[in-house]
This record gives sequence, C-alpha cells and structure tokens, in this order.
Amino acid sequence: MTASSHSDSLVVLFGATAGAYGAKLGSDERELILLVWQVVDLHSKKVGTLHKCLVKIDNLELSDQCREVTGLTPEGLSKAEPLDRVLQQFSQLVSSDLKALGRSSYTFCTDGQLLIRQVLHPEASKKNLLLSDCFYSFFDLRKEFHNCYPNSASVKDQTIQSMAECIGFRIDETEEDFGVWQVKAMVAIIFNMLSDTRGAVHAFTDPETVKYKYETGPCSKSETVDSETVIRARGLPWQSSDQDIARFFKGLNIAKGGVALCLNAQGRRNGEALVRFVNSEQRDLALERHKHHMGSRYIEVYKATGEEFLKIAGGTSNEVAQFLSKENQVIIRMRGLPFTATPEDVLGFLGPQCPVTGGKEGLLFVKYPDGRPTGDAFVLFACEEYAQNALKKHKEILGKRYIELFRSTAAEVQQVLNRYMSTPLISTLPTPIIPVIPPPYTIAPGSVRDCVRLRGLPYTARIDDILEFMGDATADIKPHGVHMVLNQQGRPSGDAFIQMKSSDRAFLVAQKCHKKMMKDRYVEVFQCSGEEMNFVLMGGTLNRSGLSPPPCKLPCLSPPAYAAFQTAAGAVIPAEAAIYQSQALLPSSRTQQASAAAAAVAAAAAAATPAVTYYPAQAAQLYMNYTAYYPSPPVSPTTVGYITAPPAAVAAAASASHTPMLPQPGALVRMQGLPYNAGMKEILSFFQGYQLHADSILLLYNFSGQPSGEALVTFPSLDSAKKAVAERSGNLLGGHCVELCLI
Repeated sequence: MTASSHSDSLVVLFGATAGAYGAKLGSDERELILLVWQVVDLHSKKVGTLHKCLVKIDNLELSDQCREVTGLTPEGLSKAEPLDRVLQQFSQLVSSDLKALGRSSYTFCTDGQLLIRQVLHPEASKKNLLLSDCFYSFFDLRKEFHNCYPNSASVKDQTIQSMAECIGFRIDETEEDFGVWQVKAMVAIIFNMLSDTRGAVHAFTDPETVKYKYETGPCSKSETVDSETVIRARGLPWQSSDQDIARFFKGLNIAKGGVALCLNAQGRRNGEALVRFVNSEQRDLALERHKHHMGSRYIEVYKATGEEFLKIAGGTSNEVAQFLSKENQVIIRMRGLPFTATPEDVLGFLGPQCPVTGGKEGLLFVKYPDGRPTGDAFVLFACEEYAQNALKKHKEILGKRYIELFRSTAAEVQQVLNRYMSTPLISTLPTPIIPVIPPPYTIAPGSVRDCVRLRGLPYTARIDDILEFMGDATADIKPHGVHMVLNQQGRPSGDAFIQMKSSDRAFLVAQKCHKKMMKDRYVEVFQCSGEEMNFVLMGGTLNRSGLSPPPCKLPCLSPPAYAAFQTAAGAVIPAEAAIYQSQALLPSSRTQQASAAAAAVAAAAAAATPAVTYYPAQAAQLYMNYTAYYPSPPVSPTTVGYITAPPAAVAAAASASHTPMLPQPGALVRMQGLPYNAGMKEILSFFQGYQLHADSILLLYNFSGQPSGEALVTFPSLDSAKKAVAERSGNLLGGHCVELCLI
C-alpha cells in the first residue's frame, strides 16, 4: 500500500505527547505517547476500524497538563510498545484496512501541522528511525476546512471543536476516550465537506509536503530574501554542518541553499547560523524549537532579517557561482595548504578513493585580492562516500604541512571568499596615524565604577534601542556616554559601554536591566569602571565574578593602558599606540624611537591646524583592539578623528627630535603553523645562530586572546632574513611544520 498526493483514501491521524498540548504541541521536545487513526474512503464514504495505540517513552514523567487532558498514566505507558514497533503496527493495520475497503493508496489528514512537522519528524530523527514515504505528505484539515468554508475562522484560530461547531456536529468529550473523539469529529467534518448541502464537493488535491532532504545551492546578493523567513540559530557545536542543522529542523522546509554558517574574524565557525525557510509559516514553526537540543547542547533560535542572511550567504563572484552551480554536491573545506600547492597536488593528495567532481573544476582556491593564496580551498564531491573518504585524510601531510579537512556549505564558500576579497592586504601595515580626541569626549580611566557594560546585544541594535532598553535610567547617562563597540570590520560586536553620572546609578542599572530582553535576546549588564572598560577592550574579561586581565600583552604594539588617551592642549598620540609601518618593528630600540617620534609628531600636530578634523556624533563608538596582526586603540572615527600624518609633518617632527622616524634597514619574517604553546624560547631555539633576541619576536593572537599559531620575527638585515627563510622554512617545531615568508 502506498501514500499518494492523488489518493483515494485518507488516514485521519491524531496524536499527543507527554508535554504540551494544542498550539504548543512539540514545542517542549516531549516524546509522543499516543496515536489514534482511522481510514476514510473518499469515494464510498466508508471508514475502517478506529485504532488507538499508546507509545512507550524513555522518560515516563508526564506533565500536569498531559495527565489532566489525556487521562494517561506512567503505569499504562510502561506496558506499551516503543515508537518503532508502533509505527510497524500502524503500517500493517492501515494496509489491512485499505485492503478491506478495496483501496490501494492514502494520504494523512491531521489537525494542523504540528503532529507531523513538530513531533513525528523531529523525534524519528533523534531516534534514528526511518519514516516511510507516507509521512512526507499530508492534508492540513484546518486549511482544507477554511478553503471549503471561507467565512469560517482563520486557519490559525481553527480547532477541532470550532470546525465541528461550524457544521453543527455535536461533540461530547465525556463519552469517548481522549484521541478517539477527536478522530471521530475529524471524520465527521471530512464527510460534511464531501457532501456539502450547497452542492459543492470539496476535493483533497493539494497536500502539504515535507522535504526529504536539504538541498544545497548558491545565493546571489541580488536576490530578495523575505525577512519573515529567516532565523538565527545560536549555540551550535563548532563542527556542525549544514546537514546537521537541517536535521535539527527536520520536518520543516528549508529553502534551497538556506543554511548559512557564520564565521568569526579568523574564518572559523562561531557557533551561529542563519537559516532561511520556504515561507513565514515554516519560520514560525522553527521559532518554536527555541532551546531544543542538538546532542547535549541546547540551541537558541531567534528571528533574523533577509539582509543579515544575504550578508553571510550572498555572493557576487562569477567564479564562485560557477563552482557552486553543480547541484547536490558535498563540499569539503581544506585548510593549511602550502602556498605553492597546485590543483595537481591537491588531487594527488586526495587520491583515487575520493575523486573530485570535474577534476580541477571541482577545486576552488581561496586567494587574497592580489592573487596570493591563503592556504584554503574548497572541493566538490559527487556523493557522501567520496566525502567521507576525503575526511579520513584530516591532518595528513601535503608537502611539509598537515592539512585540515572539514565539511562545508555553499554559504561558507561565499562567506570565506567575500571576507578575503574585501580584506585589505595584511602584509603591509598602514602609515603612522594621529588620533585627535576632542576634550569633552574622552573616556576617563579610574577605579570609580560609574560605567556599565552591555553584552549580548542584537547585532541590529542601535543607540535608540539601547536608550529604550535602559528606560528611565537614560536620564542618568553622561552626555555622549553611549559607546557602541565595533569589531575589526566596523560591524557591531554585540557589546556597548555606558558612562553613568555616578557609581550608584551604574549599580542600579546593572541590577534592573541584567538579562532583560532586547529584540528577542537577553542582554547581560555588568557594572564596571573606566579602568575595567579599558581592560576589556584590551582583551580581558568582565562578568559578575569579577575581572580577568587580558590574556596577552603584545610587546611594543599594545599600549600598556589606555590612560594615555587623555588630551592636553590639543592632540596627543599615546606612546606605543600608533600604528607603525612594518620597518618600524625592526630594531631592538624600536620602542624608544617610536615613542619619541610619536611624541614629536603629536607636538607638530598640536602646533598646526590639521587639514582634517572629525568630532563625534551623538554617541561614540569603540573598536575592539584586537586585529589580525596589531591592536588598534579602542576608539573609532566617531570618537577619534584619525588623521594620516602628512609626510612633511612626520619629517619635521623626526628632525626636531633628532631621532630617525624609520630605523636602520632590516627585514620582517612571518612564521605560520606554530604550535599554540610555542613561546619566545622555542622560537629563539628554532632560529639558533641568527643572533636574535626576545624583543625581535612578536607572537600574534586571535580575537579571543589565544595564540594564533603565527609570529612576526625581526631580522637585523634582509640577507639574514632571506637566509633564514631558505634554510628554516618547512622545518619542524614541536612536531608542527613551520612555514616562513618574507614580508
């Protein structure tokens, strides 16, 4: 017997879980405990036997609502069969009833969407049960009834009772068991629709469908994405793939290419994803899975916008579009490739056990805007078997480097390419810049706890949203005291600092607003001081347990404290806080030279009226000070006017201080692939014989303050740097193959 969209029979199906009932069915992840069904012959208007089956569950604890509504007990359920056995019995009994009625095909008819989409599919997925084809197509009786009787209540407001009342069918819930009277009422409603006194016979021809699997595909930035179809999922395991996320939303229809995994500033997954559904109805059902579990982790689900989805998943590159044009391919991301790796090298590394779709055409190397390789590539495989074979090569060696392989998605391909193609070249540091801070708007450091930190803000939050969030407390904010924290790309980081008029006011705000909701997200609010604020901006952590200092102090490039951001009769540049050219990193005495030069430049800038000035708007904004290779002061153009120092001014300042602005000739070498526990001692041993010292080495850190596996090393001369690259590149340090390149 088969299920069909053009069936001659319906199987009226009703169910209940151990938890919520009605409009919240399935929203609490509770297991199915009851199935009731009956076959209806649409032509002869005959019915089969009415069946009722209890389902044994793993956790026999029932909610109070479940006990009250269903009348079931844990003792009764303990004697029932588990879900897989019940489904087998269901299939056998339906086949027998259809045969007795002389029919061969059927389609489910349920009271709304929830039983199929929010209960059966998610539970079967978690228990690794394979549902038969009949569960992928069904009629929603509420929609069918509204189509037949347009003047009835809206689909959302329909219930079995309201539909029965509309046709004059009397329900006595006390005469029948729970589940039985619902099915009998649904059958009566269907018969009424089939023999309407108006002469119009309703036809069941357009069933709801559940997608069998998630379809991958590219997304263009020119597409229009309805904001009512997008959600943001948070708390995902970092290794989650698009298929894992589709499985979490099993039963709901995700749009083609609708899963976009979000990446952090290092190009690694940050535990969030944007998911686009085929319509708003599916999106609303997805929101009901807020805090459902993926393994042992609960996943938060919030509304998102079409604009956010396009920023992550949308692309404009023809090369990427062509790469992703091959449908139903499994995408694998390769990371850590040697910069000299060719398509032939990659194909040889993967081997005949995992043939790449289209050979070289199935490879996409990620490059910087100037064409330099990044060490990343994406590979297409025609089937899951080939992809699994490729993943077995995770951390195998190609050349002298071990290669990481991960599952990927079309959206991740777009995101990685967008990030690298829009990022300025990292190998060249910018020319010196002078921050000009207008006196009224400085952030005063100190131990007085008259500030608050907001953490976990929606990325779409604006100043107005923060003021509304703080309510009456806005009257106690200092003028221009709202500071939005931006990340390295200039986008909101989810943090903000607020300067209050007193520590008492800051304390009250922290107590009143902590974990208060803003746009479906709860926001954490901590009281802090200006000094603690600066610590956080340097990478430290602040929570209700106290303050943890920054995980690292970057030598020479990281200001020891942001107290240096004080104004005195004009512009002041903090020693060590300027951003230097790469040559300025070379000599051992660079700190003193740079400090003197910076002070001289500041004096020159104070003496002359700058060509460009910028005064802050209503609220200042702050940049987190970790960037990929050097920290920037914790301020942004709305707090500080960044003025590139004119060459003449720099020369004059250098001349006045009798200190050369640029040091003696030398060279900078970048190390990649370092063990994360490698320190100065290990690197000095690696370069033994090159007359280096600790001040010559700059370990690089990521945005979490953790070692990035990279370092910058200053050599006394270009010749010695070239020699080191030639002799030491590809050598092992702590079991890791280290690559060197001249900057």
